Amino acid sequence: MACKKPVSVLVVIHTASNDILLLERAAHPGYWQSVTGSQEDEESLAETAAREVLEETGIDIAAHGLKLLDWQQVNTYEIFPEWRHRYAPGVTENTEHVFSLEVPSGIPIHIAPGEHLAYQWLPAPAAANLVFSWSNRDAILQLNNC
Repeated sequence: MACKKPVSVLVVIHTASNDILLLERAAHPGYWQSVTGSQEDEESLAETAAREVLEETGIDIAAHGLKLLDWQQVNTYEIFPEWRHRYAPGVTENTEHVFSLEVPSGIPIHIAPGEHLAYQWLPAPAAANLVFSWSNRDAILQLNNC
């Protein structure tokens, strides 16, 4: 199995009224997050973000005519020890690139069953309080400033 690249995307999906889509991790029930995922092969960061949105929510950005917004924001954080085996030996940090995606209210969501248990839409303040990741929380809180 190939090692994961320590480069990922975070995509905050929201409606015009700033309801935020959160996904509950299957491997960690009770851990809620926005769409996240690692860059593969020679993908651009935007391609990674679009692929992860499709895989995790069923939302096809191009088919719906939606616009992915690249915040040009980068976060670096320590990879949890339990997940380091996925990376090359000695890799302990990940670089995360932040995106957002505004979607119409009521857009159908189809979660990836092996990856997520459930989804919910919450107002931004409640979503920011629920997510387990500081970078996800900060991105949700910054959404109005973008």
